[in-house]
Amino acid sequence: MKPKQITCSVHFGRGSIHSLGRVMSEIRRIRSQLRHAFEGPAWHGPSVRELLSDVTAEVAAARPVAGAHSIWEIALHIATWERVVRQRLEGESIGDPPAEEAWPEVSETGHEAWKRTLAELEEGNRALRDAIARLDETRLDEIVPEKVYSIYFMLHGCIQHDLYHAGQIALLKKARQ
Repeated sequence: MKPKQITCSVHFGRGSIHSLGRVMSEIRRIRSQLRHAFEGPAWHGPSVRELLSDVTAEVAAARPVAGAHSIWEIALHIATWERVVRQRLEGESIGDPPAEEAWPEVSETGHEAWKRTLAELEEGNRALRDAIARLDETRLDEIVPEKVYSIYFMLHGCIQHDLYHAGQIALLKKARQ
């Protein structure tokens, strides 16, 4: 009897099998998960990019929920944290950004400014994925300078952070309807 070929992905941890019996490195898996969270397709629903694809500058700047951040502020916040994670991966010893940097103020709200924000977000995500691709897998268990967690934990946290804010963006879009 001929054995059946594996046709689905199984992810049980480091060094697990990924489609058709190939072993995928943890670096590639992390990079792939970040790409799916940002670009899609994501398992849970729309990715960050998919959610932002039809958002206008007016919608991005709106505050449909009292006391909540705008979509624009969330986009800038995601870009800030992806930059911080990339800088840490590249060897910079930096702490958490202060609130005014972590949540940048939106000063210009026109169409061109929104396009620049989206371009910054795209480029920052791509730069982070490139930095992850250059990372030696043996560094995943290293502790991030000035932190109490590993590079592995930080990278998965970054993915979770993107998805958390994707959910907020989805809710803010619904609140505008």
